[in-house]
Amino acid sequence: MAGYKPVAIQAYPVLGEKITQDTLYWNNYKTPVQIKEFGAVSKVDFSLQPPYNYAVTASSRIHIYGRYSQEPIKTFSRFKDTAYCATFRQDGKLLVAGSEDGGIQLFDISGRAPLRQFEGHTKAVHTVDFTADKYHVVSGADDYTVKLWDIPNSKEILTFKEHSDYVRCGCASKLNPDLFVTGGRYIKVWDMLKGGQLLVSLKNHHKTVTCLCLSSSGQRLLSGSLDRKVKVYSTSSYKVVHSFDYAASILSLALAHEDETIVVGMTNGILSVKHRKSEAKKDSLPRRRRPAYRTFIKGKNYMKQQDDILINRPSKKHLELYDRDLKNFRISKALDRVLETPEITVSIIKELNRRGVLANALAGRDEKEISRVLNFLIRNLSQPRFAPVLINAAEIIIDIYLPVIGQSPVVDKKFLLLQGLVEKEIDYQRELLETLGMMDMLFATMTSKESPSLLQHNASDGFLENKKIES
Repeated sequence: MAGYKPVAIQAYPVLGEKITQDTLYWNNYKTPVQIKEFGAVSKVDFSLQPPYNYAVTASSRIHIYGRYSQEPIKTFSRFKDTAYCATFRQDGKLLVAGSEDGGIQLFDISGRAPLRQFEGHTKAVHTVDFTADKYHVVSGADDYTVKLWDIPNSKEILTFKEHSDYVRCGCASKLNPDLFVTGGRYIKVWDMLKGGQLLVSLKNHHKTVTCLCLSSSGQRLLSGSLDRKVKVYSTSSYKVVHSFDYAASILSLALAHEDETIVVGMTNGILSVKHRKSEAKKDSLPRRRRPAYRTFIKGKNYMKQQDDILINRPSKKHLELYDRDLKNFRISKALDRVLETPEITVSIIKELNRRGVLANALAGRDEKEISRVLNFLIRNLSQPRFAPVLINAAEIIIDIYLPVIGQSPVVDKKFLLLQGLVEKEIDYQRELLETLGMMDMLFATMTSKESPSLLQHNASDGFLENKKIES
């Protein structure tokens, strides 16, 4: 066995999202801290002033949390029905909130009773925010309208009626006169200086968009949806530059000063709080002086003389652990060793199949061992890169363990998941074949239309040539 040839690991295309500056920036958060509220969290909003507390709207109450605290430091409960969208003013002194009865209340942070009340919506007000000048409030409600209110005079001054669905959320840019409003799956951007002219309409979520917020720089817009995703847009191109996934449908989100903290509220009453990672300062240790560059290249360009004898020192090649197992015929152990790495596992399965011992490597396993193999197949069977090899392995496993199905509930559940996955993959393949058939018909129709025109063109050319010859 001195001439053992290591297994050739096939190189597959690297999958994954493109690494950009936005990816690095928005992934630089710690593991989230979870806080349990008594009801669904409909709104989260940060104060723009130190100490950067944030307001959480849940049920008929508004809780004020410290930036790093997990218990509320203040509560507003002067609501007859469900409260919505509590939002701080830019100076952090006032708080505005909507309610289920269509009213809007303005609070002073130092007190508890409302300072102002606005009435004009006929249905629940789900979104309220202050404009850049601090003296106006914009609100959106289930009556398909967006209204602009004057705080000193407590009256309505402007109304938009362009949404075809309930207005769920909105925010006003602090850097420009743009107004961002959501309705259904759409995010609409309005220019307030042009009398409410619609600039762009975005549709990047699969379900209702429930919340919006802007980054500290104003160059990124974040949206949360019932599809459990948070998407980050560029406010210059309005393209998605990054996205987050969460465990439950999202109702609210907010960013702290300088984007140091991101808080997401979900339908299950969970607050997910993520703080940005602090940059670790590297200790300035004295660096050990390394050999000069000329030390490493010494003798590299030496030319062999006529009487010199050149001796090459062969480099020793070390086998990987799975290659050592295969060399010593420990085929089951070699397969178990690489189950966490799909590319290597597929190459090992191909090598075992080439040797004709794949069935031997998969047979004779207990409940724990076969569960590991089935979990690997469930995770990777639907990937086109691995499907041809793994489908063959799945068929062998089914043939081997079919007589013992029903003896282990754990293994039976894995087989049912594998069966559902295979059936779904078959449906996808059938749809692809149908699409391919339709494309073939279209191409054939286009070819048949082009052929008579080509024949007519060639006939006309031949007629002209004959006329020239006769003349």
